[in-house]
Amino acid sequence: MKKVVKFGGSSLANAEQFQKVGEIIRSEESRRYVVPSAPGKRFDGDTKVTDMLYSCYEAAEAGQEFDGKLQEIKERFQEIIRGLSLELSLDSEFEQIAADFSAHAGKEYAASRGEFLNGKVMAAYLGYEFVDAAEVIRFDKNGVLEAEKTNKLLGKRLAKCEKAVIPGFYGAEDGGKVRTFSRGGSDVTGSLVAKAIMADMYENWTDVSGFLVTDPRIVDNPAVIETITYRELRELSYMGATVLHEDAIFPVRKEGIPINIRNTNHPEDKGTFIVESTCRKPKYTITGIAGKKGFCSINIEKSMMNSEIGFGRKVLQVFEDQGISFEHIPSGIDTLTVYVHQDEFEEKEQQVIAGIHRAVSPDFVEMESDLALIAVVGRGMKSTRGTAGRIFSALAHANVNVKMIDQGSSELNIIIGVENRDFETAIKAIYDIFVLTQM
Repeated sequence: MKKVVKFGGSSLANAEQFQKVGEIIRSEESRRYVVPSAPGKRFDGDTKVTDMLYSCYEAAEAGQEFDGKLQEIKERFQEIIRGLSLELSLDSEFEQIAADFSAHAGKEYAASRGEFLNGKVMAAYLGYEFVDAAEVIRFDKNGVLEAEKTNKLLGKRLAKCEKAVIPGFYGAEDGGKVRTFSRGGSDVTGSLVAKAIMADMYENWTDVSGFLVTDPRIVDNPAVIETITYRELRELSYMGATVLHEDAIFPVRKEGIPINIRNTNHPEDKGTFIVESTCRKPKYTITGIAGKKGFCSINIEKSMMNSEIGFGRKVLQVFEDQGISFEHIPSGIDTLTVYVHQDEFEEKEQQVIAGIHRAVSPDFVEMESDLALIAVVGRGMKSTRGTAGRIFSALAHANVNVKMIDQGSSELNIIIGVENRDFETAIKAIYDIFVLTQM
């Protein structure tokens, strides 16, 4: 069995955390390929190494003295090295970084050095081979990942390695210019490595024990999702739920490789399995609840709208012409409502209203602002009667007025529109009726 294990910044913030990670990796022979992030915060108020590198490079780029800032970063790594009792020197690496900063090598290069240096420390600590991500992960001139080229390079290089450390977050163009993924991109690196070596499992270790049913800032100690499908995760991620970098899903999904979200500080917890499909019956009818505030609705009324061919297309063309994307379009016989992001719409609202009048000559146009959308997602809803009814009942009991409800044809999700002020109350009510009552 082959596993790729990725560890986030909080899991590698200091020597103590490194030791926990070492115990996890050594506890299973299958954990052969390790993807580390840069050291994160050691305590509240601390600064992540990546942010320290950004600050250091900004000083270098502005022609200011930056040796002091770079020395602080070096001391962070020295602290880890001393704590692990390693005979490792990063002097030559820091000399190269100083020279590259002076030569204005770029912000992406600067940001990548945290992962690069942590990879060196991790490889020395584990006794694994170090593989520089710049050698095996390829970007084009526009900074877009070249997936096929990357897969070939990674596969060929790692075929020679029984055990290896590959730093996350960055790669390079063919000419050697370092490029990075967006923040959190180490998740993507781990996924690319898992695909390249045809891993049996991609373990993503962080500071939470899996994917939670809903936002812990709204519901105290929400339940952990045991198993979630890629489709369910996509629905929840789109509505704001975040554990994984979104782009990390696709490389492993294509190969049918499961992802396991685990907690470095509680390795005994099973965490959450993210899979293509499963015959396992979910613990609860719903898998998760997520949502966002800040929407508005544009309600268009016109008699006999349903018999007017092209009505919906003409309305949406008005929004497209103004560069505004829509979220949902519930409709009736004589009504059509378009939900959009309020901050995108406000500056162009009068142009949109005028455009709608010119395009379809409505009888009436009405707008409502300060709305929120909540997604209730779950593969279990398809085989359970009365899910929508239970949602309505829970919301009515909590005195929440439902502005909109929209269920996809897949029966995988139900979208509910409520006022911003009722957002948290609605999520708590839905959680209570589907999760607390089944515990």
